[in-house]
Amino acid sequence: MKIHCLSDKNSTAGNFIAQMRDINIQKDSLRFRNNIKRLSHILAYEISQELDFEEILVTTPLDKAKCSVIKDKIVIASVLRAGLPMHEGFIDIFDNAENAFLSEYRAYNPDGKTFEIKFEYMASPEIEGKTLIIVDPMLATGASILVAMNGLMKNGKPKHIHFASIFSSEQGIETLKNNIDEDLCDIWTAVTDPHLNSHGYIVPGLGDAGDLCFGAKL
Repeated sequence: MKIHCLSDKNSTAGNFIAQMRDINIQKDSLRFRNNIKRLSHILAYEISQELDFEEILVTTPLDKAKCSVIKDKIVIASVLRAGLPMHEGFIDIFDNAENAFLSEYRAYNPDGKTFEIKFEYMASPEIEGKTLIIVDPMLATGASILVAMNGLMKNGKPKHIHFASIFSSEQGIETLKNNIDEDLCDIWTAVTDPHLNSHGYIVPGLGDAGDLCFGAKL
């Protein structure tokens, strides 16, 4: 398993990350969603370099040209609702990909801190032998990603899995490393943060990505 982090190198991704963290700038939900999309474009480009390619012959108005194109059959899976802007960013790049959607939420226990991941809905194509990209802006505890992966793999075993997030916690990364086949998966993130608070939110992080994208929920 490889861990890929955009913030390990200085790039324009740092500007988008800073804007998403900023308590004043993040009040603009449109800008927040656009920054998720822009970082998703960068992550998708980075992932594309790990895929298999094939050479095809394309007819131009003047001659024929050899072109290298992606050979993998790709399925992009997102966890609702925060995953929607990220999903949109990924299909901007992988425009021929198939799509899967999963509905999950945190069901808090009476203590108000511990919780379980409730899995309610999934719409997915066949994933057997395909490249599966699971996107979720926040990799906090890692529990929701594991639930999503287990639900998707009931439809078959993919050729390879790429987990893509914007903000990841060190704990979430360790959870995935300890619970999935290292030869089957890679983890991609824009930035890694060191801590989770008592409610399982990433610190320093940015808050609740779903609320910042779409408004507060009941």
